[in-house]
Amino acid sequence: MFSREENEFLTRVGPGTPMGELMRRYWIPALLSEEVAAPDCPPVRVSLLGEELVAFRDTKGRVGLLNEHCSHRGTSLFFGRNEECGLRCIYHGWKYDVDGNVLETPAEPGDNDFRKKIHHRAYPCKEAAGMVFTYLGPPDKMPLFPEYEWARLPEDRTHVVKSFLGCNYLQGLEGDFDSSHTTFLHCNNLKDLSRLNRDGAPELEAEETAYGMRAISIRKIESDKNYVRISPFILPSFAIVPGPATARFEETDARAFRFWIPIDDRRTWFYILNMRDTPFTSEEKKAARSWIDADYRRVHNAGNDYLQDREHQRTVSYSGIKAVIPAEQDGCATESMGPIYDRSKEHLGYSDKTIIALRRLLQKAARDVQEGKEPPHVIRNPAANDFSRLRASKGVVPAGESWRRLLEPEGG
Repeated sequence: MFSREENEFLTRVGPGTPMGELMRRYWIPALLSEEVAAPDCPPVRVSLLGEELVAFRDTKGRVGLLNEHCSHRGTSLFFGRNEECGLRCIYHGWKYDVDGNVLETPAEPGDNDFRKKIHHRAYPCKEAAGMVFTYLGPPDKMPLFPEYEWARLPEDRTHVVKSFLGCNYLQGLEGDFDSSHTTFLHCNNLKDLSRLNRDGAPELEAEETAYGMRAISIRKIESDKNYVRISPFILPSFAIVPGPATARFEETDARAFRFWIPIDDRRTWFYILNMRDTPFTSEEKKAARSWIDADYRRVHNAGNDYLQDREHQRTVSYSGIKAVIPAEQDGCATESMGPIYDRSKEHLGYSDKTIIALRRLLQKAARDVQEGKEPPHVIRNPAANDFSRLRASKGVVPAGESWRRLLEPEGG
């Protein structure tokens, strides 16, 4: 039984909360690079871990992430003038650079050094694979930026899609490590449910790693063969699941890295970073975004009942939700739980083995931070900062043989 207190512990992400402080010890996505596409373009609002921020790209192309409200009188810097390597408040002209330095306070006397006594809250940013990452934790605890596979790939070998979820991050994240749901929710041909290779009750294992955890599901497909899927969970809230992220990317070398990033306790940004060894075409990139609108909102959403087709559900698919990618069906399952699901009401079984392991791992990592310890996968050593081989795995293994034969050296 998961208590309400434990649920609060893992779902609250604002400043000072256990999970919020854990997430602030890692580099996490804040927005897409395309949202601040050009130097001196308009700033954009960014809500992240319950904080109100504003992002801008300065004249030199650097991205800054600042507290949204001016340090002078609190006016929103979203309305500011982005000019000459700084963001200037429209109320009294205070100007800030990407590091939060106060460059000018024009309403003050010319020889006044007042501005040097003030530092506006700003967070460091790094760009990689079409995303802007930030670190929101204590400056003296800032880790190295992890060298995952996508951090080293050429730009045309990656493509990222961002979408909004109207629920707590944990509901989405848990879905990535709930292997048994794929048999049902993502069944788009009802005939599949009767086939041996759609085993709805897989054998499950969970194993802690230096970066977090790996979840293993084992399905019997023949009397002498098992189908195995191995999915890494990476702290604080990242996942790699086997297979391409979208049916539009049919090449066998397609891979995906997934980020579940809390906007606040009740809303989440979900990023799918697709990558492969050959370039994505512009047509493929456009097709991969066909399930979201210009504001990164999902076409299938709660407001239209996820466009569920009851006749399609009766005759063709299990959910009745015609999806470009499984995440559209996942959205219905996770959002319909409510903004913050009360896990004290659930009834867990064997099929939830990996979910339980995930929760315990997150609880322990957050408690480590509370106790002044460093949580797992905070990278300090440059020599150990190579995660280019950290991937999901899937394949067929002879019955009686270990799933470990599918593992490759993961680095780090």
